[in-house]
Amino acid sequence: MAAPMACGIACSLHFARSASNKPAAMIPSRILVHAVVLALAVLQAVASDTFIAAVYEHAVILPRTAHKVSPDDALALMNRNMDVLEGAIKEAAQQGARIIVTPEDGIYGWLFTRETIYPYLEDIPDPEVNWIPCTDPTR
Repeated sequence: MAAPMACGIACSLHFARSASNKPAAMIPSRILVHAVVLALAVLQAVASDTFIAAVYEHAVILPRTAHKVSPDDALALMNRNMDVLEGAIKEAAQQGARIIVTPEDGIYGWLFTRETIYPYLEDIPDPEVNWIPCTDPTR
């Protein structure tokens, strides 16, 4: 008697027959059981979704001064860092990476005081205020 197909592998179980030619008990061969378990484990591992991940870190382009920079200078620095990250992400993707991890401070850096960080931040309007910054940035 053959077992149903499992993952494309046909497994057959051998039955011991009694004197009346009826199956006495289902006694599968130990080797066959081990082979089936191994084959199913291998197939499960092969069929699993896999991916390539990349982790990238770069020397963040920082302001040349420890003093507060203008919002325009802050934006220019962030754009330069974004360009570096974009190039690295594209290269990693071309090499098959599906998940790409970059540092959380890779756009603006980390050497800030409470005053010097402000040019890098954006205002987020109160949800109660009827204002959409993209359509009315000067408000």
